Amino acid sequence: MRVCFLLRVKASMLAEYRRRHEAVWPDMLAALRETGWRNYSLFLRPDGLLVGYFETDDLDAALAGMAATDVNTRWQAEMAPFFEELAGGAPDEGIAPLAEIFHLD
Repeated sequence: MRVCFLLRVKASMLAEYRRRHEAVWPDMLAALRETGWRNYSLFLRPDGLLVGYFETDDLDAALAGMAATDVNTRWQAEMAPFFEELAGGAPDEGIAPLAEIFHLD
């Protein structure tokens, strides 16, 4: 399954958001892999639009697996201030997959 989602990074925090992703914690990377996240990419537009993409066999299991890890709890708490319109939740709780309407295989 291919998953694409959108979030918005606050304009005042773009540089720091990029910096944080240059050094993602090794235990966070391991947790993503262990819970079924593959080919994960983030793309950031200059106006703060963040496009996320990853592949997984089971989206619900991948999200639940990460939600159950301590490292994800810590990472999401650190990342939450970077985003607009989270309504008090963690960034990974804001993942609303876009409908895939075309794929060239």
